[in-house]
Amino acid sequence: MKKLRFLLALLAIFSLFAVSCGDDSADTPALAASQASGTPDSGLTFHMITHSDEGPFWSVVKRGAEAAADHVGVTLVWQGSNNDPGVQASDIEAAVAAGSDGIAASLPSPDQLIPPLQAAVAAGIPVYTLNSGVNDYQSIGATSHVGQTEVIAGNGAGLRFNDLGATKVLCGIQEQDNVALGERCDGLAETFNGEVVQGFMDLDANQVAQEGAINAALAADSDIDGFLGVGPVIAMSGLAAAQALGKNVGSDFHVGGFDITPDIIDAIEAGNVAFTVDQQQYLQGYIPVVLMFLEVTNQNTLGGGLPILTGPGFVTPDNAAAVKALVTAGTR
Repeated sequence: MKKLRFLLALLAIFSLFAVSCGDDSADTPALAASQASGTPDSGLTFHMITHSDEGPFWSVVKRGAEAAADHVGVTLVWQGSNNDPGVQASDIEAAVAAGSDGIAASLPSPDQLIPPLQAAVAAGIPVYTLNSGVNDYQSIGATSHVGQTEVIAGNGAGLRFNDLGATKVLCGIQEQDNVALGERCDGLAETFNGEVVQGFMDLDANQVAQEGAINAALAADSDIDGFLGVGPVIAMSGLAAAQALGKNVGSDFHVGGFDITPDIIDAIEAGNVAFTVDQQQYLQGYIPVVLMFLEVTNQNTLGGGLPILTGPGFVTPDNAAAVKALVTAGTR
C-alpha cells in the first residue's frame, strides 16, 4: 500500500507540473478530463508491446501498466511476444496501422525492432522504450527509456561477488538473443576480480533443461564457486543445480540473481541466495503510461533525452523481509 500511495503521489506531481507549465493551447479535452475526475476517460489508447512471457517478472510490469492506465483514464493494450522478436515487430506494425496514441516497447532484439519503432515515430506516435533498449532508444527517436543500465547493474553484481570472496562465477543467460542479458554478464566481468564464464542455459520456460545445463557446467569445472542468474528463475535453477551437486551454498558457493519473485526472496531470507538486483519492474510498466499521457495531452516530456532509471537496487538479507510484503501485494 505504501508503494501505491507513493505512485499516486507521483502521478499527482506530474499532473500539477503539467497544469503549471502548460498554456491555453495545451488544455486538450483529455487533459481537462483528467483534471476533473479521479477516473477520467481520455479516449486515448496506448500499446505496451514487450518480449514478455506470463512469468513472475512481467506480471508485475503488466500490473504497473494497468494501474497507471486506470489512474490516468486510458485504454491499455498489453501485448507479449514470449521472447519472439518477429511477433513483437508484427505487433508494433499493427499498433501503428491502428493509429495508436502511444507505444511503449522493450527492445531485446534491436535489429528486428528498431525499424518498426522508427516507423511509429515517423507516423507521429510518441514512443518510449522500457526494460531493454537503453542503448538504442535515441536512434529510434523515442522520447526516453525507462529501465536500468544493464552494464552498471552487472558492475554492482561483480562488486558483491568480490565481497563474498568468489573467484570464478558462471553467468547464466536464459534468453540467447537478448542483448540486455549479455550486458549484465559483461558488467559482471568488468568489476569482478576473478574469472567469469558466460553461457546460455535454456529458457526459463524449460526449467528442467535449464537446471540440467547448469548442473553439467558446474560439474565440469570444480573451480566455479559462484553463479549469477540474469533473471530470477534461472537464479533459482542455479541454486537447485548447486545443491544437487552438494555445494556448500552460502558459504563456499555463492548465488546471485536479477529481479524479484517470491521464491528468490525466500531463498535470500534462508541464506541460500546472497542478493538479487532489483530494477523495480512495476515502475517500468507504470511510468511509460504516465509519460505517454502527459506528452499527448500536455506536451510534457521527462528525461531531457536521457534514460529514466528505475535501478539498479539490491535485495539482500538486510531488506528482504520488507520487500517480501510488497512482493505478496504484487507491486514488487
